[in-house]
Amino acid sequence: MSASATFLAAIVVILLASRLLGEAAQRLGQPAVIGQLFAGILLGPSFLGLVWPDAEHLLFPPGASQKTMLDGVADFGVLLLLLLTGMDTDVGLVRRIGAPAVSVSVMGVGVPLVFGVALGLGLPTALLPDSGRRLISALFLGVALAISSIKILAMVVRDMNFARRDLGQIIISASILEDSLGWLLIAVVFAFAGASADGAASLAARFAALALFVAASLTIGRRLVAWAIRIVNDHFVGEYAVVTLILVLMGAMALITDGLGVQTVLGAFLAGVLVGQSPILTKRIAAQLRGMVASFFAPIFFALAGLNSDLTMLKSPEMAAWTLALVLVASLGKFSGAFIGGWIGRLSRPESLALAIGMNARGSTEVIIASIGLANGALSPKLYSMIVAMAAVTTCAMPPTLRWALARVPCRPGERERLEREAFEAKGFVTNMERFLIVADEQANGRFAARLAGLLAGARGQPATMLHAKPGAGATADGAPVAAAVQRGAESARQTRPAEEPADRNVAVKVRSEATPMAQMLSDEAPKGYDFLIIGLDPATAPNGGFNAEIAAAARSFEGPVAIVVARGRHERAPLGAPLKILAPITGTATSQRAAEVAVELARASGCELSILVMTGDDFIHASGGRRRAAANLHEEEVVKDIVGRADLRDQAVRVRTASAGPWPRAILREAEGDDATLIVLGVSRRPGEALPLGETADRLLETSPRSLLFIAS
Repeated sequence: MSASATFLAAIVVILLASRLLGEAAQRLGQPAVIGQLFAGILLGPSFLGLVWPDAEHLLFPPGASQKTMLDGVADFGVLLLLLLTGMDTDVGLVRRIGAPAVSVSVMGVGVPLVFGVALGLGLPTALLPDSGRRLISALFLGVALAISSIKILAMVVRDMNFARRDLGQIIISASILEDSLGWLLIAVVFAFAGASADGAASLAARFAALALFVAASLTIGRRLVAWAIRIVNDHFVGEYAVVTLILVLMGAMALITDGLGVQTVLGAFLAGVLVGQSPILTKRIAAQLRGMVASFFAPIFFALAGLNSDLTMLKSPEMAAWTLALVLVASLGKFSGAFIGGWIGRLSRPESLALAIGMNARGSTEVIIASIGLANGALSPKLYSMIVAMAAVTTCAMPPTLRWALARVPCRPGERERLEREAFEAKGFVTNMERFLIVADEQANGRFAARLAGLLAGARGQPATMLHAKPGAGATADGAPVAAAVQRGAESARQTRPAEEPADRNVAVKVRSEATPMAQMLSDEAPKGYDFLIIGLDPATAPNGGFNAEIAAAARSFEGPVAIVVARGRHERAPLGAPLKILAPITGTATSQRAAEVAVELARASGCELSILVMTGDDFIHASGGRRRAAANLHEEEVVKDIVGRADLRDQAVRVRTASAGPWPRAILREAEGDDATLIVLGVSRRPGEALPLGETADRLLETSPRSLLFIAS
């Protein structure tokens, strides 16, 4: 076969074996990386090379060219894996957990690091790549033993439904810190190795440059990366443009760290941290990147790691003994360090035990470190194979033992209530929104819509984009007044955020104000990852009834949830200053339930009063008889309970009233007048039609209500 055909055949065989054995590992309760490692071991000298040497040489010729091509794919895979690891680094979680995570990570790294260095200094010369650089090999071995695998830990914690438990969050945050410390230590070791020949001055210069780069990345770099992702996402029309940008950022930062004399992996890891903190990184973009890594690069890298291992060395009693010693030292060091860290962090004995067991999983992280050490001459092939075997043994042992330990950890006081609250919130409508799109002009409807959009976005610091419509003689060219209204609403909402949420999560508002027709602007912008469209245009109604044609066209062109704002009464006269007092009519439908949730968020963000009006009027009761009516009433009670529960979670007072007489529009207006409500929030369903009919109740309110309206079509 030609060289290219041989390379392609090797890739196909590796992918197939990795996928099959990875699937088998997952079905046995093990992480997929274990199956991928064993795929490489079976294809390499440890198995295929023994039973069928000709087949191994055919697939993986001993020549340098094939190895170089496969290594190139694997090296890029390492950078991508570190990029994803960085993206998974939840800086806010580490900040919230605090002392326990710090004590566990420091002791969990420090103790096994000392154990590993001591073992490296005692290894026989035959296991070292260069006896003159024993200290470098020992330091590298110590770091390899010190880091846990966050991905494998997270998998088991999620499987056990511990991801939101106090202990689960401590485990994840401690492993995040360990990963960060570990990659910094790798960078320090390589800086030390590269500068040792040049003296202390060169070493100090490398450390100073590394510290400056890390500091600049986490401050200025974070803002620049978020800005770049937003620009590309909003202005590039090609597919997967943001994914390309992320790969370019990863490569650029990896090259910078390489130029500083440290490892490229540190740059890739830092790039992932910065990308993961970008407010524009939607779930869709992250899924595209993860799919590429999980389907191609990760299986090839881990299979090649197994392929480069020669476990036939374990036939030697001496090598088997040293490998066993490595497993014992690694396990004892990590277990004791993490357990002591848990004790320092005031964790209970069952919690410290579970944490110490979990931190002993190495898997993907250890294999990456070992591969880097082998490629850079810090590890010999034999020592590399020993580390891969140790990583496989400790990783296989961790899931069943951690499941056993976690099952014996009781809930802390108040923990069960927090878990129930978070599970409740996870099912929410507004809480799952990431990005808002606003279509608004500078008239009363537009400014009031911008104010409401700012309240919703500001509650959690989500970004918003405004498409500026410019009707009217006095309209500005840049939409600054409407953008300012969004920021004003966001600032009001920011003051109401809970103390535990970051205070610096300000709303980024981008304005598009172009001569392009609104329909074209909306068509271009809508596919860029928005969760909610808010429309505020004047006039709201058409001369012959219903919404005007521009509002109807905008609502029809957006596939997701839509809010249509109509400013009336006080808000028509003073859209930015008039107070809010909200009335949310509900039935047993999901649309009214979601609208009521929006009303809760608006009330909490603005600090205003909220009333819920339960509609059990003529249209509803007469459509149901006996048993059906009872079931409907029971469902209504569940909906009311859900809404009141969400209001309680937001510390928002809510009054619940019932309307059981008269047509719905009349009952709603009567209640709004009696309660002096200034805004009616109504859940509706979009129906076919040029004028955007939303149902009889909505149409009647649009025609007759003297109070502001917010229609939520979800």
